[in-house]
Amino acid sequence: MGQAEGGGRRSLADVVFDRLQRAIKSGAYRPDERLPTEHDLAAEFEVSRPIVREALKRLRDQGLIYSRRGAGSFVRVIGLKQPLGFGQLENVSDLLNCYEFRLMLEPEAAALAAERQDATSLAAISVALELMRDATNRLTHREDADFQFHLAIALASENPYFSTAMEALKDHIAVGMRFHGASVKREATGLARVFAEHSAIHAAIRDRDPAAARTLMRDHLIGSRERLFERRRPEDGGVVTTPAPY
Repeated sequence: MGQAEGGGRRSLADVVFDRLQRAIKSGAYRPDERLPTEHDLAAEFEVSRPIVREALKRLRDQGLIYSRRGAGSFVRVIGLKQPLGFGQLENVSDLLNCYEFRLMLEPEAAALAAERQDATSLAAISVALELMRDATNRLTHREDADFQFHLAIALASENPYFSTAMEALKDHIAVGMRFHGASVKREATGLARVFAEHSAIHAAIRDRDPAAARTLMRDHLIGSRERLFERRRPEDGGVVTTPAPY
């Protein structure tokens, strides 16, 4: 039914999820309105009910819908708005502001993930980490897997505000990850070091260590920012060396 970015095929569940997500965020459904039944959605999208069920689960995980036992799925009020309404990333200052915001957001999400993770949410983090491991072994950087890792942690926090904010920041974060990936590939051990940072965060969440997860995520983001924006020595005027224009 569709092609993913980069030429790979998207799953049917991805297509159903994307279309339902757009419908919800556009206001096609009213607050607390009941969605069509799984049977009706399966007929509408010409897919099986398990595929619809998977797409609905992702919508619930992102806080866009909720379920009532025996009654079906309903739209949350928060789902009727585009997440937070961030504008386009226009300059380096915006990118620095994005990092500043992430430093307030993601360490706390990681701490909550360490407290609240279960087998399903931890598996999602692990899948993203394995994609990053494979890319690192091939001496490359996968921005999609990197974002998937950070989003999976936000989802594991079981607080939809964290995951909604991450989704809203996706395009902004992608710019930073693209430049960061290019910068670490210039270093002999850069990719391995960054993978080790992600692996340590994963281990802290797996081991249910909120303090370590918070600290490791903060250190990772600070390191990412500093690798991207190399600062000259104070005697050189403290000028920030910025990445190339985008």
